[in-house]
Amino acid sequence: MTQHPANGGMEQSLPSTAYLTAEAFAADRSAIFHHQWFCAAREEDLAQAGDHLVLDVVGESVLLVRDKAGVLHAHYNVCRHRGSRMCDVANDARWGVALDAGVVGRNMIRCPYHGWSYGFDGKLLAAPQLQDTPGFNKSDFPLHKVGVATWGGFVFLNLSPETAPDFNAELTDPARRLANYPLADLQTARTIRYEVNANWKLILENYNECYHCPGVHPELCAIVPAFRDRGGINLDWEAGIPHREGAYTYTLTGTTARAPFPGLSEEEKVRHKGELVYPNLMLSVSCDHAAAFVLWPVAADRTVIECRFLFHRDEMAQANFDPADAADFWDLVNRQDWAVCERVQSGITARVHTHGYYAPIEDLSLDIRRYVSRTHKP
Repeated sequence: MTQHPANGGMEQSLPSTAYLTAEAFAADRSAIFHHQWFCAAREEDLAQAGDHLVLDVVGESVLLVRDKAGVLHAHYNVCRHRGSRMCDVANDARWGVALDAGVVGRNMIRCPYHGWSYGFDGKLLAAPQLQDTPGFNKSDFPLHKVGVATWGGFVFLNLSPETAPDFNAELTDPARRLANYPLADLQTARTIRYEVNANWKLILENYNECYHCPGVHPELCAIVPAFRDRGGINLDWEAGIPHREGAYTYTLTGTTARAPFPGLSEEEKVRHKGELVYPNLMLSVSCDHAAAFVLWPVAADRTVIECRFLFHRDEMAQANFDPADAADFWDLVNRQDWAVCERVQSGITARVHTHGYYAPIEDLSLDIRRYVSRTHKP
């Protein structure tokens, strides 16, 4: 890290190419999304045996499925025989056919090409015409495994499970700071999907500082006036962010009819907490709801963001439950963020821009450099 005390403690950002080039994106894909744990879903997305998701993880197709015992399994979506994708509804629809394949019933995955069938645990169950062939051993042909772990109702995957870092160690600090929040008991009431023309790292940096809040988020600053005071540099982020007098949650009024989550401390009932779980989960938690942002990098200059609004299952069971006060407020704040992130992405393409600078007020946003440095080691 290059520091310039004479320039007020400004530090250089990552080089502009880290956000712009196909080569840099390929390096991120290989070092991070092919080897680190990343958030992929919520457990509620696979509530029953046989429920499954087909996920595109920066170009790799992954099949996530729940078995009859309630255990989640993930595999590369590729048959061990000739390499056909086993689940590909979109491709079948393109040709107007319905191939007899994919997840069958509640206990099997079948390839459409030659009928090789696998259990949800990835073990080969049947290979037509080969069952009795001398020397053929089904145990030699399991599906290629993807690591699965869960925390707070979130499902995380690792595409290289044999060399994956310790999952619990990665979540130590977020788990401690959010220990009182019943994240596993929350459910998705609304989801908004955004396509943002900006690099995924740039979006994380924006989330991790509030230097931009006074100019970009007037409505948010009306709820949290401290964000106008030097971008919240004097706030105790770990203890939670205080609201204005009479406000206690992220809505336009700062209030809601929803009850606070059970188990919160008195401070947590009136404060807001945020976590950045690298590489792709941004989590903002109020006393009555959470906004979870799952980033899916698509290209150097494009990121899909799945924003879920999570509420306690007991509140969602109420006849008058309505998530709009929180979801609409967040949607406004989100669109402000995405608009300014796209301006940065387009601006740094200028031939004179080789890197940006971090001001001391942006200290937390510097984490992206440390994370990239740690994960990109040879």
